[in-house]
Amino acid sequence: MTHDLVAALHPLLTAEASAEAYAAGSEPGDLEQAVWLRLLERLRTDGPPPDPQGWLRRAVRAEARRSRRTTRRERPYGGEPADDVRPGPEQLVLTAARHRALREAVRRLPGRCPRLLEALLSPRDLTYREIAGELGISQGSLGPERSRCLGCLRRLLTPEVAAREVRG
Repeated sequence: MTHDLVAALHPLLTAEASAEAYAAGSEPGDLEQAVWLRLLERLRTDGPPPDPQGWLRRAVRAEARRSRRTTRRERPYGGEPADDVRPGPEQLVLTAARHRALREAVRRLPGRCPRLLEALLSPRDLTYREIAGELGISQGSLGPERSRCLGCLRRLLTPEVAAREVRG
């Protein structure tokens, strides 16, 4: 009986939900789903309605009214919590760990590379002229020196990065 009832009411419910949903501020599919649920609850407790088409029309209108009331009462958040662009605690810990690993690798570099890369990574955002003056080297040799140091750093970090990858 339930399958026949659902098959017979489906076109009517689709039409009624489409007609009522937008005025109620909801989607037709949501309204249909709520009415199907109401029908299943009724079938379990009271059995099939004596006038299924009339019951369905009344149920659609009742669900549309409920949806309108809900829409009027609900207020949007000032800002969605899920849209928070600030990093969470996990992200802060992971970022700090990456920065620590980078600083440790920079300290293990040979020659004047540690001082040069520390100056480049400085939060003071030094210019090449300031870095060259601080390190006592010419500004023109700073670029090639930086390239050599970054190459050393890349070779130093490659085994550590490769070891952390999941393989297989």
